[in-house]
Amino acid sequence: MLEASPNQAVDPVQGRLVDAIDAARDAIVAVAGDHVGEHLQAVAEGECSVTHYFVADQPGYTGWNWCAVLACSPDDDHITISEVALLPGVDALTAPQWIPWAERIRSGDLNPGDTLAATEDDVRLVPGYVESGDWDGSGQDPDFTDVARDIGLGRKRLLSWDGRADAAERWTIGDHGPYSEMAQSTRLRCAGCGFFVPLTGSLRDLFGVCANEYSADGQVVHVDYGCGAHSDIKAPSGEGSPAYPAYDDGAVEIVNPR
Repeated sequence: MLEASPNQAVDPVQGRLVDAIDAARDAIVAVAGDHVGEHLQAVAEGECSVTHYFVADQPGYTGWNWCAVLACSPDDDHITISEVALLPGVDALTAPQWIPWAERIRSGDLNPGDTLAATEDDVRLVPGYVESGDWDGSGQDPDFTDVARDIGLGRKRLLSWDGRADAAERWTIGDHGPYSEMAQSTRLRCAGCGFFVPLTGSLRDLFGVCANEYSADGQVVHVDYGCGAHSDIKAPSGEGSPAYPAYDDGAVEIVNPR
């Protein structure tokens, strides 16, 4: 409740507004029905305005408060109801802060039939060239068009440096990177494998696509990734595994202890 200090009198207008608890309650009841609890406090918002707070006795709104803002002119005894609202208190249960979908989306969230548009300011993309050009007035130059397609011309947007760096980081630490369990289990690397199809552009030196249907078929792999289906793996000879020589246990004499 708004109170005056020992040496200061309450302003007459504020006093009328502070005492108008019933008017504030009636205004809230008109909106909320009978779900209005005890009066909590009156807070001065200015010389001619006071906000009254009541407990919200509303199912599902534990810790919330109803408030009514009252106003009054210094030259008029009439009290105006400026606003009625339901507000969360300190201990109120509220919804978590809303996060835009573009910040919530994660790798693997895209399902068949879904659409996912890149934003205009997506740092992973930069403007490209829509047309390859008409240099002699006879139409598109086939040779130039082929080269342009290889380097990305003909697309409206291309990968930026940030986009390539993000992709390279994901692919390096992912399941087909050099630190994966599969890569650590073999001495052979994709860089020397016949099933390895290098990417084009600046990512060519580090990444390619696996074309072995029995391994990471169709997946982007790091040049230092490796698996047991490398093109240089020798077929088993029947004398042991393809990676290690056979162990001749016939040269060991076993003596049965007595």
